[in-house]
Amino acid sequence: MQQFSARLVRFTETLLTWRLRRKARRHLKQSRKNAVVDWIEAFLQAAFLVLIINQYLLQAYQIPSGSMIDTLLLGDRIFVNKVIYGPELLPGVAKLPGFDHPERQEVIIFENPSYISRGTAFTVLQRVIYMLTLSLVDIDRDENGEPRAQLLIKRAVGVGGDQVRIHEGNMLIRASGSDSWIPEDEFITLTGGSYSPRRMLSPSDYDTIRAGGAALARRDLGLPARPEDDAALQNLQQLGFGDPFALERRREGLNYAARPHTERLRQRVQFIRTGWYVPTGRILPMGDNRDNSRDGRYFGPVSERNVLGRAMFIYWPFDRAGAIE
Repeated sequence: MQQFSARLVRFTETLLTWRLRRKARRHLKQSRKNAVVDWIEAFLQAAFLVLIINQYLLQAYQIPSGSMIDTLLLGDRIFVNKVIYGPELLPGVAKLPGFDHPERQEVIIFENPSYISRGTAFTVLQRVIYMLTLSLVDIDRDENGEPRAQLLIKRAVGVGGDQVRIHEGNMLIRASGSDSWIPEDEFITLTGGSYSPRRMLSPSDYDTIRAGGAALARRDLGLPARPEDDAALQNLQQLGFGDPFALERRREGLNYAARPHTERLRQRVQFIRTGWYVPTGRILPMGDNRDNSRDGRYFGPVSERNVLGRAMFIYWPFDRAGAIE
């Protein structure tokens, strides 16, 4: 028994001595470490944590345009919930499963269908820098030094099974299972929505837009100019802005009238008259600033797989901080 006790004491002393020596070596190593190296390690750890949070949980995002006024203003900085719809495995690469699907009237962030990628490596680098700097630095810029919009933020106005059409900038919707077309403002009230689309054009402005659009279309087609075309183009220029989609509708109509034998143009004119059908698994996004937004009216419904998150709240500037509805 005494022999066992002696062995136990020696073992304990040896273990404690080993732990003390290891601790002393660690302290000595720490004291010899270069302060710069120590700072770099701390920075890399913090950067890794920021990347993980931005990539899989909450991403900082800066509003790139005025297409969501008055809900979101140009330059607002927001956080986007990336968990809910499933984050990307890597920036710009495969997407992980989510917990929910985008719903009507939610403000969503998604991949721009019109964006032309510069390659996977550049996309990953751009996203990493963008996330590390909390949206302060964007290296993806065009020849004029302006940021190229790789991601867009709009409101989901249509979901799978909906039909949507536009008349003079005003949206009408026939929801899945419904037999009637309902103006958007009525639909918002019926569904308990809390947003209000912003209009910059008055109904009378559409006479100017239609006349100007016809003049532009005739010029593009090489048709003889009419006496009223110059005045129409001057009035359109004085308007200062217009619904480009209304111009496009007029152009398509004249193209069809000039070349009715073209099946592709016939199909596009029919598409413009009937509006959009949103297939299952897709979302039709539009900006709240309806007369100044390049959105689903141009590129059509987007796949839910390309929806990266739901806008949660504004964190800068402080006087606008709050939840996004």
